[in-house]
Amino acid sequence: MSELSGERLLVVSDEVREALDRRRAVVALESTIIAHGLPRPRNLRVAEELEELVRAGGAVPATVAVLDGKPRIGLDKTQLARVAGEDGLRKLGHRDLAPAVAGGASGATTVSGTAFLAARAGIRVFATGGLGGVHREWAQTQDESADLRLLAKERIAVVCAGVKSVLDVPATLQRLETLGVGVLGFRTTRFPGFYLSSSGEPVDWTAGSAAEVADVLRAQDALGGPPSALIVANPVPEAQQLDPALHDRVLAEALTACARDGVRGQAVTPFLLDYLVRHTNGASLEANVAAVRGNARLAAEIARAYAS
Repeated sequence: MSELSGERLLVVSDEVREALDRRRAVVALESTIIAHGLPRPRNLRVAEELEELVRAGGAVPATVAVLDGKPRIGLDKTQLARVAGEDGLRKLGHRDLAPAVAGGASGATTVSGTAFLAARAGIRVFATGGLGGVHREWAQTQDESADLRLLAKERIAVVCAGVKSVLDVPATLQRLETLGVGVLGFRTTRFPGFYLSSSGEPVDWTAGSAAEVADVLRAQDALGGPPSALIVANPVPEAQQLDPALHDRVLAEALTACARDGVRGQAVTPFLLDYLVRHTNGASLEANVAAVRGNARLAAEIARAYAS
């Protein structure tokens, strides 16, 4: 392993470091889905599969996590297995990174934590499942994911399947516009709904190929100005989405149960997502995995096109 020059705390794997030095394609991958998003032992199999999909697409995978106080960009097999199997691993957004580093803690990085560290390492493309966003009843709770403000400050492309459908999708898109974060639909004119191919909300810009997305990234670089992310909204294939009628029915039930049980704040999203998994007999989980697979493939294509 080698330490990135100018970022002494950041530990970049030799493979990722060499790829960055040679301006080859690299794709960042978050680790929260491994530690907190999928059941064991499937989580490790999916983590390994995502890395292989990136490699098959001609890019180097850089799974991000913090282990024993060291932010790591690129994990070896032992470290990946540790993230998948260790009990008590913390969930680290970008605000949690400094305490984790100072305290020698270990944790899996969320979208905001991964984007922050990947951008520090010079990685331009990041694949994830779904973004956080503005929560329902925002006017009463003022609850908004830290992902949004962080992405307004980092020059990174985030390939995702939209925002989690348990959130307020129209309000999230409005917030992204306010923050100056670009949204590009990939072969779609409708913003995807994470488990669903479409949320019903329109997108202003559409790209038909990875090369077109890479052109947008180059234009961002050339224009300069304040750094901000580009959201590449890649829908889960319709054949692999959660049945829309089932989704709508179970989500309505979940929201009722959430209010009945007095679930508040940060506990709301995990409650709703868990409810969806249990009451769709795991179908929502399968749609989640299908979305992440597709995003890893597309991110590798974009990273390769951008590097060339």
